[in-house]
Amino acid sequence: MHNLTTVDSVHEEGSYLFTADGPHGDPEEIILVPCEDGVEAWINRCTHEAQRFDTGRGVPMRDDQLICPRHGSLFDACDGDCDNGEAAGTTLPSVDVSVTHGDVYLTDDDYAFAHEGGIDDDGGPSSTSHLQL
Repeated sequence: MHNLTTVDSVHEEGSYLFTADGPHGDPEEIILVPCEDGVEAWINRCTHEAQRFDTGRGVPMRDDQLICPRHGSLFDACDGDCDNGEAAGTTLPSVDVSVTHGDVYLTDDDYAFAHEGGIDDDGGPSSTSHLQL
């Protein structure tokens, strides 16, 4: 169990991005987003084309929904469901976290905390960037 951040911090900042080693040992980006009085944790990619929600500048959100920056699909921050756009009918993969006295802990046995921030926090384009040169 790893102490990630606080609920207050996620609500103030709008999201929190961290990297964890996944079930097969590969690094995986995970986001915490505000949900009612607590937080929820999701894998940091849209279910449609694996586009990252948070590319290092926070998760784009509107009306308690995560916005896919590629095609605009909206995912409910609390249950991860999408009912519109290219990702309609899908649900974001969740990661188990718990809250104790306002602190958020990674409790999912399939993930081991690696570090704050994304996998490739070098300031350059993400691996899912769609820039054409």
